[in-house]
Amino acid sequence: MVLKSRTLSSAVRRCWTRRRYHDESFGYRKRPGFELPDYTSAQLQNRTDNAALMRYADALRTHGHRAAKIDPLDLLQREEVAALDPGRYGLHDMQRQYNIDGIIWHQPPEESRQGSSQPTLWPLRRIIDHLRTVYVSRVAYEYMHSTSKTERLWFSHLLESTTTLPLQDKIRKRIWQLLARSESFDQFLQARFPNLKRYGLEGGESMIPAFDALFAAAAKASIQHVILAMPHRGRLNLLTEPTLLQFSLTALFHKIRGESEFSEELPTVGDVMSHLTANPTIKYPNAEHLQVSLLPNPSHLEAINPVALGLARAKQYTLLQSPNYINDPTCNLGDKVMCVQVHGDASFTGQGIVMESLGLSNLPHYTSGGSVHLVVNIGYTTPAEAARSSQYCSDVAKLINAPILHVNGDYPEDVARAMEVAFQYRNTFRKDVVVDLMVYRRWGHNELDEPAFTQPRMYKLIRSRKSVPTMYEESLIDRGILTEKEATLFRDEYKTYLEEHLTSSKTYTVPQGLAPSDVTSSDKWTGIVWPAFPTPESDIIRHPETGVELDLLHEIGEQSVRIPEGFEIHPRLTRHVKHRLESISKGRGIDWATAEALAWGSLMRQGHDVRISGQDVGRGTFSHRHAMFVDQNTEDIIVPLNATDPSTPCKLELANSSLSELAVLGFEYGLSWERPNLLPIWEAQFGDFFNGAQVIIDTFISSGEAKWLRQSGLVILLPHGLDGAGPEHSSMRIERFLQLTNDTYTPSSVNVNINMHIANPTTPAQYFHLLRRQQFRNYRKPLVLATPKGLLRAPVASSTIDEFVPGRKFQPVLVDPHAHNPNEVRRIIFCSGKVYYDLMEKREEKGLKDQVALCRVEELAPFPWKDVMDALQTYAYSERRNIEVVWVQEEPKNQGPWPHVGVRLELLLKEYHGGLNHVTYVGRKESAVPAVGIGKLARAEKVDLLEKAFESV
Repeated sequence: MVLKSRTLSSAVRRCWTRRRYHDESFGYRKRPGFELPDYTSAQLQNRTDNAALMRYADALRTHGHRAAKIDPLDLLQREEVAALDPGRYGLHDMQRQYNIDGIIWHQPPEESRQGSSQPTLWPLRRIIDHLRTVYVSRVAYEYMHSTSKTERLWFSHLLESTTTLPLQDKIRKRIWQLLARSESFDQFLQARFPNLKRYGLEGGESMIPAFDALFAAAAKASIQHVILAMPHRGRLNLLTEPTLLQFSLTALFHKIRGESEFSEELPTVGDVMSHLTANPTIKYPNAEHLQVSLLPNPSHLEAINPVALGLARAKQYTLLQSPNYINDPTCNLGDKVMCVQVHGDASFTGQGIVMESLGLSNLPHYTSGGSVHLVVNIGYTTPAEAARSSQYCSDVAKLINAPILHVNGDYPEDVARAMEVAFQYRNTFRKDVVVDLMVYRRWGHNELDEPAFTQPRMYKLIRSRKSVPTMYEESLIDRGILTEKEATLFRDEYKTYLEEHLTSSKTYTVPQGLAPSDVTSSDKWTGIVWPAFPTPESDIIRHPETGVELDLLHEIGEQSVRIPEGFEIHPRLTRHVKHRLESISKGRGIDWATAEALAWGSLMRQGHDVRISGQDVGRGTFSHRHAMFVDQNTEDIIVPLNATDPSTPCKLELANSSLSELAVLGFEYGLSWERPNLLPIWEAQFGDFFNGAQVIIDTFISSGEAKWLRQSGLVILLPHGLDGAGPEHSSMRIERFLQLTNDTYTPSSVNVNINMHIANPTTPAQYFHLLRRQQFRNYRKPLVLATPKGLLRAPVASSTIDEFVPGRKFQPVLVDPHAHNPNEVRRIIFCSGKVYYDLMEKREEKGLKDQVALCRVEELAPFPWKDVMDALQTYAYSERRNIEVVWVQEEPKNQGPWPHVGVRLELLLKEYHGGLNHVTYVGRKESAVPAVGIGKLARAEKVDLLEKAFESV
């Protein structure tokens, strides 16, 4: 694809200036702030006059949760809460009348602000009973820690003024049906598959009506899409509930029997049944149709959370760009898309990714408009005092001042109400809220486990009590809402229904084609192919045209540093601007940041958004990028590449992140699932720090397509190179990424279906073509790049502009441009990365330009068999037995590319000379660390490896 220039009119040659450069262009259109008015003067006076009563009311709001009846097993050590004693505040006379205006909110906000000529008088007994009913009951509230007065008042108004209307009998029956089906499902699996680890919901069945209440509230509020992140506990119960996630029971039993969830022709390894997914549309009366996407997840608890956040944010962007909403200023962040995250109590406290993800929740480039968190609190064999240092597992959410609702899971009606309150908060403030569902496990971690080994008291109590569905069923029968005959018939019919699906699973065949999934069936993926599928070779675009017309390169290069009149940049950046303009004008000396800007700008002109995320990415860790400029007087920000023609509205999003690797990388991966037209980039400050996100790399990026058929075009930039900076500022551990690939060991093969690409480009032009290749192939694969540090501005590592034009593209292997006479070459040195420039300098010093050829392996996975063969043949290797092949690297022998490349080079040499010749390794010896921390030793190692590279030529 060749991109030609378009002249921009002067009217659109304006820069986008603001301190915060995020808005609906990036899916961020913040809802106008909701704020309650302050107390009236009369209310303030009454609060002064009745200060003791005010203190007592606030004590109930603050400390009521400590005495609430939220533990179904009543095992919580609940102390006497002195703060809840009215006598502590001098309140003794139960008949005394108090003016409660401005102290207790018995009316909605709009009514309480209108004022009244007569005070509202309540006796102390009524006040105490009212407050204890609200705050010391089976639902406990923590919201007084919020720093927002409006949010505190909102909760007080909502809870204290709402007269709880009894649920309609049909709603109660629906709750019971959800509970009964969940219990019957677990009992059926236990009877038919007694050795199956199903991670059932027995004891926690109230989770199902919790979801039902949440989904119903969302649908009635016109939410269109819920992104659901959920671990294994109760997942099958929710999946197979026919009125919620609607997963086929026949397909589930097929999977339980050991068969694949995908059709036979699809080359996928699949995943365990507790990671199955669904994407149904739920229809509630008098409400919008609600699509719920339960995402695939790994067994690493909580790892799915930031992925769900990224996907929800991306869907918000997609929505705002759709014809229905692109011109609708009333559609705000979170109006139509909501993220729901389900947690276990131990993992919510214990896994750091929870804190990192919470830390993203209110950041402009990362918020999804507020998540509802449901903690299924079913503590296992580790007592709470050994599992966490806080009173509640949910205390970690106080990091972001999130309100927390604790609810007793033995009372499903209270659970449903708690979820409705949580949704109201989220939808009003677009912030995170937590519901701590206090339940238990009737069995252990799985059905084959014996929890009484370590929790004898708890499990003696559990085994002596009736199940939650049974208790609720009996309560409905006692109230005349349900009959025993109805209950028995319902359970029997559902058991028959399960038996029918079990029978049909014996002959079930998964339909051919892609499995139903929100991502792969989306119109956004039209035209994308899956290289592993039976696809004609001619339909796979592996090497697209990535060059750009010369005049457009000039235009983009100039635009990337165009400063508007009156905008004062830092004096030191004038040199940066001048150098870029000169290099573009002269066509030489193009550095890495310029090549990057040319790639991004040209992609934007061709209809691709670009987002780069990470710590200080706008400037760049090494102060080289400067894709944004800050006015030194006003602190306004400009992103020059975003000053573009309105007919090409694509944007560059510079998403400076929190100091997080794990959650931020997960977020970017989630974005890539939803937006194949986006070039998503995550950059580590130094390549060494990627391993803080190792879980995301292992369980999503390297394996997501193999397990779930989810493609991702995510680019990971990892600064790499041994330059004396010590063990943790030198290496992106390229050997680990190479080990994670499914690269072939078969010479001459073309591994189109490699799980991810690993490259170590040595020129800006190579980097440019790699970035553009990501978007112009008709499939998506993750790309991991070892990027330079010291070479970013080095003239020797610059490119000329004719390397960017049409007809030029990325070269997996760069043959030596300086070796003049191939027949005189006695040694071929293969290398990768910046060591090439050290070798080139040393070769020049020794005068061995004609005797030693330096060939760079730019793409390490998939291993470029043909390109390496062609490089060998450049020097007539097959006809000459006296030529040496050497691999040189700066990394230790047990690290770097050698473990991956060495064996493959040997296989190639065997093709030529039957194994008579071997590859010689030159580099640092084996090491426990990537680089030494002693400068003198680092320099000596470098001198040694360079000498050995040219020894005995």
